[in-house]
This record gives sequence, structure tokens and C-alpha cells, in this order.
Amino acid sequence: MAGGQILPGPEPAYGDHRLNPDLITHVAKSPGREAAVLIPVVDHPAGATVILTTRTRSLRKHSGQIALPGGAVDPTDDSPEAAALREAEEEIALSPALVEPIGRLPRYFTTTGFRITPVIAIVAPRFELTANPVEVEDVFEVPLGFLMDAANHRQESRIFDGITRHYYTMPFGERFIWGVTAGILRTLYERYYA
Repeated sequence: MAGGQILPGPEPAYGDHRLNPDLITHVAKSPGREAAVLIPVVDHPAGATVILTTRTRSLRKHSGQIALPGGAVDPTDDSPEAAALREAEEEIALSPALVEPIGRLPRYFTTTGFRITPVIAIVAPRFELTANPVEVEDVFEVPLGFLMDAANHRQESRIFDGITRHYYTMPFGERFIWGVTAGILRTLYERYYA
């Protein structure tokens, strides 16, 4: 990254533009902001789950949306893993001592200018989570098997700023997982389960 822009080269492999090819020019020109999210897979004896959050409704951006714990990579973070662990601890009090990062997915490019590094991690099931009300309204778990079943993945669309945009959704009971979160989970499915 130089000057906040993506360096010239091949088209990014994963991101919002995959379902919206007309966005690739916008994605490539938008200012680059590095971010990291944790894909926290909980190793429950009865079956693995993934911890997700609902963002506080008072937030300026993406309020009320379901998200993976994470945020911007700070200059003090040594790596995307460090950023994802720090953010998970800040947002939901997930102790880094219970989290074992095991790999990364390719960076996910968003139309809002984020280059998100998803960090896959195994979480020991003996945690106690507390939502930071400034950022998180709710914390919950979804079975990994549900999220990695293509039958639960849908493509939908909405009009944003007068333009039709397509995205993945993964409705789970009363929860509506969509947008970047669903896109990252779909990437996990495509890389390891398809």
C-alpha cells in the first residue's frame, strides 16, 4: 500500500466487488484502511460455533448490523492477529489467553475502503463474554455447521445511493447476517468447505 491506495496489480480476489463487478474501479481507487476481524471458532464438545456480535444501534456506521469482532489495525499492533485479538478483547472481553489464531483468509476488500484481514482462531469454550455497550449490543454464537452449509447462503440485493448492490445473507432465526460479515464467512466456506 502506498499513499493510501492499493498498489497497481491484479484485481483483489475477495470483496464486495465479487457480486458487483462494476465496483472494482471504486474499490481500487478508494483510500485503503487496514482492518482485521477475528473469526472465533469455539471448540465446544457438542459442535463448533462462531462468536458474532450485534453492533450498538447508536453507532454512526453499520449500527445494528451483525459483525465479527474486529476493527482498524492500529500503528501499535504488530500484526492483523494482534489487532483482531485486541479488538475482540475490547468489544466482548474475549481473553487472548483463550484464543489460538490458526490462519488467515485473504484480505477482503470493501467499497467503504477497508482491507480486512480475517483471522481464523480456535477459542477454548471456558470464556465469559461481556459486551462493551459503546460498540456491541449483543454477543451470540451460531453453529459453524450452519454457516458452512451453502444451503443457508443467499444472494440478495438492495438499492444504495440509487444503485443496485448485491450481497450474501445467512439468515439465522431472528438474526440477519449479511454484507461484509456474510461475505467473509462465505470466503471461509469457499476456501475450506466447498
